[in-house]
Amino acid sequence: MRVSRLALVGWLGLAAAHAAEPLGWPPTLPGGKQVATDTSPDFLKPSGQLKEGVVVATAPPTVDFAFFPVQTYEGAPWSCWGDGLAANGKYYTSLGDHGVPGATPPGSAFVYEYDPEAKSLRCLVDVRKALRPPEGRYCPGKIHGRLDLGSDGWLYFATERGGEGGTLDRFGYLGDWVLRHHPPTGRTEAVAQAPIAKHSIPASVLDPQRLIFYGGTAPGGDAPDKRIAFFAYDLKAKRLLHAGPNGCARYFLFAASTGRVYYERTDDAGQPTGDLMRFDPAAGGPPAKAATCPGLRAATAETPQGFAYAVSSGQRAEAILWRFDPKAEKVEVLGPAAVASQSYITTLDADPTGRYLYYVPGAHGGSEADGCPVVQYDVAARRRKVIAFLLPYCQARYGYTPIGTFATAVDPPGDKLYITWNGRRRPKRWDTCALTVLHLPLSERP
Repeated sequence: MRVSRLALVGWLGLAAAHAAEPLGWPPTLPGGKQVATDTSPDFLKPSGQLKEGVVVATAPPTVDFAFFPVQTYEGAPWSCWGDGLAANGKYYTSLGDHGVPGATPPGSAFVYEYDPEAKSLRCLVDVRKALRPPEGRYCPGKIHGRLDLGSDGWLYFATERGGEGGTLDRFGYLGDWVLRHHPPTGRTEAVAQAPIAKHSIPASVLDPQRLIFYGGTAPGGDAPDKRIAFFAYDLKAKRLLHAGPNGCARYFLFAASTGRVYYERTDDAGQPTGDLMRFDPAAGGPPAKAATCPGLRAATAETPQGFAYAVSSGQRAEAILWRFDPKAEKVEVLGPAAVASQSYITTLDADPTGRYLYYVPGAHGGSEADGCPVVQYDVAARRRKVIAFLLPYCQARYGYTPIGTFATAVDPPGDKLYITWNGRRRPKRWDTCALTVLHLPLSERP
């Protein structure tokens, strides 16, 4: 099936206008709305050839669409790199301007809260304002790890560099921060700086009950040790429980039932090895190999059935979905994740029943090549179903091309899927972040 003629003509007109004129900041929606809401049968029209066995939903979702209002200037670029969180009736997500010291913008990252009932966005954290670095000194331009909510009611997250050129001694770079924010009071605090000296923190997960923060690092430009590190930090005692080399490059799998955390070990050159490492804070000692895995680029929380699900990245080979039993420490391969040409997946969520997984292939740009498919995977039937193709409609209605995501979350009732998009309003540029909320028809999640 093809994109409708009306959608195509509308997009071509908008694209031509946007190519000829400079972008306005902040980005706006037609009629001055903060959030637009639409549903259309066009959401179910594939843009290209789907893989064998992939099906398309029969009922389209209702979709809320919004631009993040903090984008009041041109970033370098505005982008989202860290995974989001749905909790307490809200969605939490991050974005940054990717700036570095000495550049314009100089760099900051932001945490946002979306209220689906009020259809409103609220900026919770401006990292630059929270840290107040001296002019010309390093300030994080990204949040690359997860946002996680602790049992104490605080949101925890780590910072990461924008451009790599900012992580140098001459900019006063000591290492990145673990921060926390308390949504009810608006307080933001630095918990720790530089748990690994002169390293940023692109991977993280929180044990919300034990309040242990786990991180995987990336070396700064002047770091003496260039190996990726793993660390475990006790938030209550404010001390390192463990730190060591060959750590987590991108994503952790956390098993709430056991308190253990897992990651794919990297070699000294920072390449993934397929070794699934376990760290057990109750046992102490260094991480140990628990299993061999197809690759770990994203993972879900544990489901009611006692499993966690994960996916390999799909950057160098086909993305593979797999299931992990934390009690037996057993890996079971489920099959391929791609639904069309794109395979790279950086965020994976399970619904509250444990039956459905949600993801978007083509994370780092490329999703648009397949029409920006949003995928529901049925773990019982082992079936891939596209619940929406968002590209043509977003282009025609909003002049926006979603190109990939690092942040999705399923609302705890299972009726909404939140996606923070990287995308563009100019042709062939990456410049603007946007939010979509898919209200999932009950018929598509029986």
